[in-house]
Amino acid sequence: MAGEQLQVLNALDVAKTQWYHFTAIVIAGMGFFTDAYDLFCISLVTKLLGRIYYYQPGSDTPGALPSNVSSAVNGVAFCGTLSGQLFFGWLGDKMGRKRVYGMTLMIMVICSIGSGLSFGKNPAAVMSTLCFFRFWLGFGIGGDYPLSATIMSEYANKKTRGAFIAAVFAMQGFGILAGGMVAIIISAVFKTQFPAPAFEVDPAGSTVPEADHAWRIIVMFGAIPAALTYYWRMKMPETARYTALVAKNAEQAASDMSKVLEVELQSEQEKIEQVSGDKGNDFGLFSSQFVLRHGLHLLGTTTTWFLLDIAFYSQNLFQKDIFSAIGWIPKAKTMNALEEVFRIARAQTLIALCSTVPGYWFTVALIDKIGRFTIQLMGFFFMTVFMFALAIPYNHWTLPDHRIGFVVMYSLTFFFANFGPNATTFVVPAEIFPARFRSTCHGISAASGKAGAIVGAFGFLYATDSIGVRKTLLILGVVNFLGMMFTFLVPESKGKSLEEMSGEGAQENGSPAESRQTVPV
Repeated sequence: MAGEQLQVLNALDVAKTQWYHFTAIVIAGMGFFTDAYDLFCISLVTKLLGRIYYYQPGSDTPGALPSNVSSAVNGVAFCGTLSGQLFFGWLGDKMGRKRVYGMTLMIMVICSIGSGLSFGKNPAAVMSTLCFFRFWLGFGIGGDYPLSATIMSEYANKKTRGAFIAAVFAMQGFGILAGGMVAIIISAVFKTQFPAPAFEVDPAGSTVPEADHAWRIIVMFGAIPAALTYYWRMKMPETARYTALVAKNAEQAASDMSKVLEVELQSEQEKIEQVSGDKGNDFGLFSSQFVLRHGLHLLGTTTTWFLLDIAFYSQNLFQKDIFSAIGWIPKAKTMNALEEVFRIARAQTLIALCSTVPGYWFTVALIDKIGRFTIQLMGFFFMTVFMFALAIPYNHWTLPDHRIGFVVMYSLTFFFANFGPNATTFVVPAEIFPARFRSTCHGISAASGKAGAIVGAFGFLYATDSIGVRKTLLILGVVNFLGMMFTFLVPESKGKSLEEMSGEGAQENGSPAESRQTVPV
């Protein structure tokens, strides 16, 4: 189709970087901002909830959520996200990206507020209400994965498409920082206004009643940026690729993009009918023709995302242990409830600032220069190396003199996750599948990743208890190595149009070579 590409699609492919590209990044990225904000602040909130609702009078340790309650509060959002990725991915291909896009944001706004308003007569009722709203919050966040990636890929030009999609995902970095800063500010204000002794001095008095307001404010704050973006999402026109290639309305596609690009574009209805009449492009999802053309690609995107998230979310489990080991966070009994929130938020913000956020933006800067395949392969390689380097001499790293080295290497695994597969697994599924399946296939890939997150966050929690940290880290090293191997199933899309990658418009007996390419050229 490259030789007879629709004028409106060609105009998008060759367009210079314009203001609408940057507004689209912010509008599309706000869901990921909310996603990261929520995941970041809930780890702080669960500690505070334990002190508020589960303190046993007479106990010599602060209250903590029972393991089943903690798993539910954290895990229910993952289940919601997985469901949302599959459902909204499918719906985005059936109804159009724009029509579904506002729904996900409103779900996020309503459920962020609902989470903060989780009340009840007893702790069980509060936790149940919180879990209910967190499931639906995850559902809305899940929908944003396929929709945001697909919309950005279909708006972007060939030259900088990877950077734009990665920049949407990199909004997670700002969400992490915002979550940390809001928690730091709220806890600092409450500490000043409502001073309290440390737990070891006065167990009951160390958690002031007002702390119950602090966690609610932190959780609800995530709704504000999402709500501010709603108007602009509704103003975005439907993507030209959906309107032209799926809805088959050339006139509307040309009209919408003429306003966006500020150029005059011709309606080419007869060319759309010619493409849609091509028997080589009328196959269904999971048909034999789809499996022949894109089966290995879908296997590659699902397995690499699944394996990445096992390792990525498992790493998060070790954060609190590491902070305590190097003395960034004192023992819980030496602090009051709000002081604990403040200390953990400060430590996690420093890790994010030094390793997580730079990793995202290294990807944005280099993805269209060195390619998706190279970044993903390199990321998995270094994650494997650093994981084995932590695991094999694990006893060496536990000695007080070597703890800083452990933190540096631990931070580098985060850096190469983000300057690596954490970004590319999000980018590639939005580029390599046909327009009529693009959102669905991205949703399937993302849901596979979230299944890996569930395995990582909970399976490895039990693995650590049963086989120890060292063996768990060795298993994670093997998981990263497998991710590196499955990367060879993922094609390189740098510098190619979406139609070249997907094979749309190819003749019945000749699939384009580009769509079958599984290694960089």
